[in-house]
Amino acid sequence: MSSIIVPAILTETEDAYRASVEKFKPFIKRVHIDISDGEFAPVFLLDPEKLWWPKEWAVDIHAMVARPADYVDRLIALKPNLITFHAETAINLVPFFDKIKKSGIKAGIALLKPTVPATVAAMIKAADHVLVFTGDLGHYGGTASLMQLEKVRLIKAINPNVEIGWDGGANLDNTFTLSQGGVNVINVGAALNNVDDPADVYAKMVKETNKQGVI
Repeated sequence: MSSIIVPAILTETEDAYRASVEKFKPFIKRVHIDISDGEFAPVFLLDPEKLWWPKEWAVDIHAMVARPADYVDRLIALKPNLITFHAETAINLVPFFDKIKKSGIKAGIALLKPTVPATVAAMIKAADHVLVFTGDLGHYGGTASLMQLEKVRLIKAINPNVEIGWDGGANLDNTFTLSQGGVNVINVGAALNNVDDPADVYAKMVKETNKQGVI
């Protein structure tokens, strides 16, 4: 099965958010939206209560927050496709995952570069999605640290059925490598947000995921 290309929206104002939604609405069905509390990540992004999206979208919310307890109910109320919290909060996320799943929403865990999957194995086992994060928290334009693809194998050894996401530096040059490396959901920030024709770049990235070959 081919990887899915998912644009990432990371905005600090309602106007910028609206512009992003309007830009992607004509050609996108699944979107990754970042929120941040200014503590876990060094920027304040749009509050959950100000988020909205076209009804046909499946929305993955990546919560870069230090205290998931302050956000879980607010995010569940939005009825997204997926809610992802970070392992590095040093909180047991399994009870949050249970609550999210009981609401009919998928639960995800994000791992920063230094985090070894084995150290959070119980949470990976309980998750529907694991996000391998190699970017720059709260900003577009991170670098794809392709060495982190090794985590895909380690995560799958813990939970063979989990969906694997990638966040950080995905672009047209590395889409094929990420897809071949076992990433199911390639979240794309700068490579789709900072171009004149995002629909064209998106189509080319989708084509890359459909290529056959061996690295």
